[in-house]
Amino acid sequence: MRITLFIVAAGLCISTAFAQSSMLADGNAVIAEINGEKLTAADLDQQEASKLLQSRYAYYEVQRKALDELIDQHLLEAQARKQGLTVDQLLDREVNSKLPAEPTDDQIHVYYEGLETDKPFDQDMKEKIRQHIHEARATKAKAAYFKTLRSQAKITIDLAPPSASVDLAGSPILGSKNAPVVLVEFADYQCPYCQKVHVELDKLHKEFGDKLAIAYKDFPLPMHPNAEKAAEAARCAGVQGKFWEFHDKLFVDKKLEPADLKQDASSLQLNTTQFDACLDSGSEAAAVQKDTAEGKHLGLTGTPSFFANGHFFSGAMTYEALRDMVAQQLKASQSSKGDTSLESSLR
Repeated sequence: MRITLFIVAAGLCISTAFAQSSMLADGNAVIAEINGEKLTAADLDQQEASKLLQSRYAYYEVQRKALDELIDQHLLEAQARKQGLTVDQLLDREVNSKLPAEPTDDQIHVYYEGLETDKPFDQDMKEKIRQHIHEARATKAKAAYFKTLRSQAKITIDLAPPSASVDLAGSPILGSKNAPVVLVEFADYQCPYCQKVHVELDKLHKEFGDKLAIAYKDFPLPMHPNAEKAAEAARCAGVQGKFWEFHDKLFVDKKLEPADLKQDASSLQLNTTQFDACLDSGSEAAAVQKDTAEGKHLGLTGTPSFFANGHFFSGAMTYEALRDMVAQQLKASQSSKGDTSLESSLR
């Protein structure tokens, strides 16, 4: 069963791969003219990237949520027809009939005691808690049923996030330079979400092999005092050809004090005299700050943030979400006649 759905949108989401207006889809298209001087869609993206990308992504997230609900409804209706039932009858049989028994008064009282409220534990409060628990259980059971339906269907998502141009010159790159999918990560070594997603990225790289290249960009956040120096340290290790080994160690060990960074250099058998001089002098600080400035220009506000072949998405992504995004871009690259390799992106 294959479902390919396109959501048609106008106006806001102008750099995505789906149903955009033909004018804004073309970066060379003229969108304004001032005293004979023409402004193109590319000019708008170049000058106002920080304002546009986050707005487009917020719109994309709303669309994606609506698309997921549409897919679930489609699957539900198809299953109901297959079983000769109405949708309500199917839900009663597969979801509602399997819900746990209603909570007892004692269980409701325990729940009430965990609430921060000064409202009395009267009959009205009991019914509100009972209803809340019932709805929460029903929502969880329904989501589990939809997951089962999805596992039995072949679903292709062609709704792509908004895109932006990312400069890869000078960025550490893991993987084949001819990879059809380039995944760029803006990250912070002290960010717990980046530390968590590091494991998923390693798994992703092993699964896709030479079809995927991963590029790393530094975006140390102000609230993480050790992140910027850790970023410099990884680049100092890169000068000696061991960026990725040092990068991995930082995310796994999570020890980012200057003494720890120098110990890591020793454990990786780097030339410690050269490494210490590099770290102490701040010779790689400008490279870190260049990445940070680019991230700010793109409107990034947190880490990790990703660009898959230029398509933006962010947050603490699950492996499934990362895999879906890479698979989507791999499918798009295979169907395109254009050159989407890493070497092309570096030209």
